[in-house]
Amino acid sequence: MSMASPNVGVPEHSHGGGELPVSKLDVHGSFEVDDFPVPAGREEEWRFTPLRRLRGLHDGRNIADGVITVEVEAPEQVAVETVQRDDSRLGTSFLPTDRVSALAYASFPTATVVTVPKDTELGDPVFVTITGAEQGDAYGHLLVKAERHSSATVVVEYAGSAVYADNIEFVLDDGARLDVISLQDWERDAVHVSHHYTKVGRDARFKSFVITLGGDLVRMSPKVGYTGTGGNAELHGLYFTGPGQHHEHRSLIDHNVSRTRSRVEYKGALTGEDAHGVWIGDVIIGEGTEGTDSYEHNRNLALTDGTRVDSVPNLEIFTGEVEGAGHAAASGRLDEIHLFYLQSRGIPEDEARRLVIRGYFAELIDRIAIPELRDRIMDEVEEKLQEHSPSYAGTS
Repeated sequence: MSMASPNVGVPEHSHGGGELPVSKLDVHGSFEVDDFPVPAGREEEWRFTPLRRLRGLHDGRNIADGVITVEVEAPEQVAVETVQRDDSRLGTSFLPTDRVSALAYASFPTATVVTVPKDTELGDPVFVTITGAEQGDAYGHLLVKAERHSSATVVVEYAGSAVYADNIEFVLDDGARLDVISLQDWERDAVHVSHHYTKVGRDARFKSFVITLGGDLVRMSPKVGYTGTGGNAELHGLYFTGPGQHHEHRSLIDHNVSRTRSRVEYKGALTGEDAHGVWIGDVIIGEGTEGTDSYEHNRNLALTDGTRVDSVPNLEIFTGEVEGAGHAAASGRLDEIHLFYLQSRGIPEDEARRLVIRGYFAELIDRIAIPELRDRIMDEVEEKLQEHSPSYAGTS
């Protein structure tokens, strides 16, 4: 197991002439694929990703012949549309920030648009199910818009087999509330590279849960920016990485507006030979902003030998008027004190380990407001424990 050192900086960079400082974290964006060179693996944003396992998603050499189906189940108040590439609502809230994102935007055949009307509070979630039917490159696009003072929960679930890249836009108008659960429950051979671009309006609240369990290689890149004061964003993540799996999560919070808040918390567990988890947490507190409040935290639990963790929090501050800013990252083994306490009360070692790991994840899973989804995620976590951890064989 290895862990990279955190990098904290207040860059002294300016091009002179009174220009604003330039962030090293917020890379340039473009819809033009050729504006991004083909990654070689030495670039900072690609150095942890095994490019050969992307199966061509990063260079675009393959034909987009994969089969993907998108199904949406939503309350009747919600507008669900399948639109063509020229729909004027698409691509208005973001610019692709790497070559895969640009390729996905240039290549998707149709997009799905989900709109929650203003002043509408949904009692039931919206379910978006994205399924890969067979191998082959495929690209997708999803736009979820929560209009003024609306409130909704959206579940985006990925399943099946695919080599898939997509962009998702989450747009929150002023006063809106949007909870999103993104569940990467792919078959073991799938490759998925996804970018989530979120704009949080004035006094709006965005809460995201990214749950990554399946796939051969999954790389998730959530990015949040603000369009008004009082915006609040919480990004929670859980990944359970088994033998040979690569799960990578790269969040970016851009506090480009004063009096905005963010919290980022990701938890991972790794078991088996060559299980590789990557978490990159970037936060920018912009020039001239005041009263921003940000904190990010990543924890990783190595359950066996042969795993690798790379955990890198980055913080750039361009102003002295900050309400709060901080980060932490930790990786380690199970707490032997907890195990000893349970065993001293007559609980067998295997059961004690299971209870400790369940508690580790339950702290995050219990925040999901959909009971059946909470139970399903915990069941899948325990299935992976029994499947991949030798000490769990035969436990219940």
